Amino acid sequence: MTHKTIKVDGLSRVEGEGALLVRVRDGRITDLKLRIYEPPRFFEGLLRGRSFAEPPDITARICGICPVAYQMSACQAIESACGVEVTGPLRDLRLLLYYGEWIESHALHIFLLHAPDFLGYPSGVAMAADHRDLVERGLFLKKTGNDLLAAVGGRAIHPVNVRLGGFYRVPTRRELDEVAERLRRARDIALATVSLVAGFDFPDVEHDYRFLALRHPDEYAILSGSIVTGDGLTFEPPEWPAHVVEEQVPHSTALHARLDGVPAYLVGPLARYSLNSAQLSPLAREAARAAGLGDTCRNPFRSIVVRAVETLHACDESLRLIENYAEPDVPYVPVEPRPAVGHGVSEAPRGTLYHRYRIDEQGLIAEADIVPPTAQNQRRMELDLRDLLAPRLDLPRDELAHLSERAIRNHDPCISCSAHFLDFRLERDDAPLTP
Repeated sequence: MTHKTIKVDGLSRVEGEGALLVRVRDGRITDLKLRIYEPPRFFEGLLRGRSFAEPPDITARICGICPVAYQMSACQAIESACGVEVTGPLRDLRLLLYYGEWIESHALHIFLLHAPDFLGYPSGVAMAADHRDLVERGLFLKKTGNDLLAAVGGRAIHPVNVRLGGFYRVPTRRELDEVAERLRRARDIALATVSLVAGFDFPDVEHDYRFLALRHPDEYAILSGSIVTGDGLTFEPPEWPAHVVEEQVPHSTALHARLDGVPAYLVGPLARYSLNSAQLSPLAREAARAAGLGDTCRNPFRSIVVRAVETLHACDESLRLIENYAEPDVPYVPVEPRPAVGHGVSEAPRGTLYHRYRIDEQGLIAEADIVPPTAQNQRRMELDLRDLLAPRLDLPRDELAHLSERAIRNHDPCISCSAHFLDFRLERDDAPLTP
């Protein structure tokens, strides 16, 4: 009888902290837990009793890399409760702001967090010593996304220009044209990036994912839409609580989500692409075909290619929106509170993000519920790891640990967001437990 434990003290190149415990007995994995041990952050509790207008600013602080996702889901939830829909040029500006976040977030992950895995470096800094040009291109992409965030949102991190109904002020055409000059170069870099990462060496792994993402009739869904799954389920944001239920698990401070009672489904780039690839911009669709992605992608290691395609799409669509931009007559539409419940869903870079708020008679938040992407993906990440490690348990411990870290980074988890990672353990009977 053999039993072994592997431990990795801290997963690098992800947001947040956690641990992975793997127990092996007689050549079989008997237990595998992705443990998130960051303390709960209590944002939902902090929102209770606050003004109905405050969630966009407060929830933006959940994440410094994807604050717009939290702002947009919060705005849509509050606005739906108050009977308001933002359309026309103001909606286009929101979409443009969101594209800025996609560009900077995807660029960060592709070039500094994920590419080192494929090129054999422990970090983006180490990779820069041999591939300075590559890192500089990634930083230019990220800065361009940040510039777009600043132009529309008022600043690059935790934008201050977002409000219910629209914005405090709208950018001038000249301000957006200045960003467009950099966006044109960023689009060229993004196109080259798709080709670059498509040439990486990918493990031959595919999973039978149950995908979930937004779908919009007129665009590659990011800001709004219906929720769809790969097996044909379609529902609207107010129906989310009837389909997605969170539950506490003993080994994690982050909740696990179930979809119609099934505990494992996937949100994020692979889901978005596999459900909506036909709605990418023509340039992004052509690049995806040249990269060999096909209509769907079920290899999590190839998620870096999908992110590159989405970055190209975001650059391309941002330029289209700026070209057609006409400054709105007013920066926002009025939103008045009323006692009601509202739901908002948008596509954060890491996946589908849901907000629900109940507003009372005084215009205060009585209830708040936020379901981030990483919490939804946690159980699926555990299954990915089990499927990946099970046939490879004869590998040396260090190789298993590194492979596990790579598998987690495929999903670009935002552990801090989901905790409202990697101490890695592998236990075998024939070896003492690693302290």
